[in-house]
Amino acid sequence: MTTRKRGESGAGTAPVAGLLLAAGEGARLGRPKALVEVAGERLVDRGVRTLREGGCAPVYVVTGAVEVDVGCAASVHNPGWQSGLGSSLRAGLDTLPEDVDAVVVALADQPLVSASAVQRLLEAHADGARAAVATYAGNLRNPVLLGREHWPSVHALAEGDVGARPFLSAYSHLVTHVPCDDVASPEDIDTPEDLERLQACLETRGSAPHRPT
Repeated sequence: MTTRKRGESGAGTAPVAGLLLAAGEGARLGRPKALVEVAGERLVDRGVRTLREGGCAPVYVVTGAVEVDVGCAASVHNPGWQSGLGSSLRAGLDTLPEDVDAVVVALADQPLVSASAVQRLLEAHADGARAAVATYAGNLRNPVLLGREHWPSVHALAEGDVGARPFLSAYSHLVTHVPCDDVASPEDIDTPEDLERLQACLETRGSAPHRPT
């Protein structure tokens, strides 16, 4: 793990929430990604399970193009979902309870992001990191952990179809890099070909369906 800068104190006992962005219509895929099944499990359910198993609580799902019921997560509707990912991130941050100290943000269309990657971000947070990002081959991707004090800056910079990336760039000196190459992959599902490839990858790994309880 490469640390750019860490906070002055540990994470304490305040909860770290999970925030899954799942509002898009999946224009290139031809259907909303949240409802797409991989390895017998909807992407939205898989994303929520990943955040929960990684240690996040509570977990919220930002919806938009289609309403999604996930029993073990709270649903947040983003009426401005058509404007892009940024509005979903802002809607999610605006909903989080006051007692939440930090949030791990993940995307519904990245089924190879694992609970282990989420757990590594939480470990960095417990060590004092107030902003952290999973890296793959040195590239900053997802998921991302954001301490509460950074939310106003993230909110201000999240525009159009970008989420936390402008914040991570503008405040790179505050961000802890957490290598996750060995436990996850940031590959996303944008097209039917992507879906077919990742489906085959998961089946090869022997990934059995999981349902939230």
